[in-house]
Amino acid sequence: MIKYARSHLEQTNLRVQIWGKAAIGLYLWQHIFGGHLEPADVIAQWREGSQNAGKTYFSFLTGPSVVPGYFSVEAEHVVLVLNGREPAKIAYATQWLHYAQTLMETRKIQHVAVVLLGNEQCNNAWIQPYLKRNGGFVNLLFVTYDYAFVNEEDIFQWPLGVATYRNFPVVEPSWSMLHDPRSYLCNFLGTVYKNSSRETLIKILKQDGLDKLCWIAAREQWQPQETNESFKNYQDALLQSDLTLCPVGINTECYRIYEACSYGSLPVIEDVMTPGDCGNSSAYHSAPLQLLKTMGAPFIFIKNWKELPAILEKEKKMSLQEKIQRRKKLLEWYRNFKAWMRQKFINILENSFLPSDKG
Repeated sequence: MIKYARSHLEQTNLRVQIWGKAAIGLYLWQHIFGGHLEPADVIAQWREGSQNAGKTYFSFLTGPSVVPGYFSVEAEHVVLVLNGREPAKIAYATQWLHYAQTLMETRKIQHVAVVLLGNEQCNNAWIQPYLKRNGGFVNLLFVTYDYAFVNEEDIFQWPLGVATYRNFPVVEPSWSMLHDPRSYLCNFLGTVYKNSSRETLIKILKQDGLDKLCWIAAREQWQPQETNESFKNYQDALLQSDLTLCPVGINTECYRIYEACSYGSLPVIEDVMTPGDCGNSSAYHSAPLQLLKTMGAPFIFIKNWKELPAILEKEKKMSLQEKIQRRKKLLEWYRNFKAWMRQKFINILENSFLPSDKG
């Protein structure tokens, strides 16, 4: 009987290999799964890790040396992490999808899920033909931003997470992060685009002299590669501010939201839809940021930066004790959010990939 039970248990075990071919794979693995990678060196050509979760054994591969056909496929179930943000990235992602398709056709693998860094305006039409529902082979799609095709059946919203491409770390909350008074009421370090709401934000801060109470470093040009100094500055700003201002960019959702959560700095979010095709789906009706709202994110949502002076006035009157409580609540929410996303991801994979017991 024990032998039978054991073999039966082993049957339900799922082996899943995750191929991290976009930086959001690191958010999935290191931040949401709490997984480790060997070697630890972020510029290593090849990095891997593994962990058991639920009924599933996950292994994760990433790095420039992970190339189609040049590594061993050690699971029948694959999660492909891809970047679909712009045409050049899509061309690269497509090569990976074709490789996975070949493996499916030759029966080397059984199931494929995709975690996609979506286009910031939700122009993801290129991936649709690959989905099983449209005659393709991809069973499940997890996609960033408020994609209108999210249905909670085979297409799910996925969080953008922190900027792992700039090596934003997994931050362990410390006693001082929770309890120390912070020097600034708020921060905004970032690019100020011409004629954007960010210009309005800076104007409002300067008008009321509020920029003296906040850490504001505005630049005109976006820089993909931070210098070590500017990145250190940015992390200090998050750690030293009670609030982090999150104006919209091309999309409402930005890395800054999750990075602020990592340091217990409360995001103040400009809750407006940006131009493009993102919006409500059949599953959610609270765009933008439906996933975060559905998960009860304890942020401050505003429609206009004119609301900011009143918010900062209120901040000035808050006691340290109240701020500590708020930080605790934020850090705990963020920890639970990641744990919930992990559990949801595992459940969806197991429900889709494991043969259902018809016993």
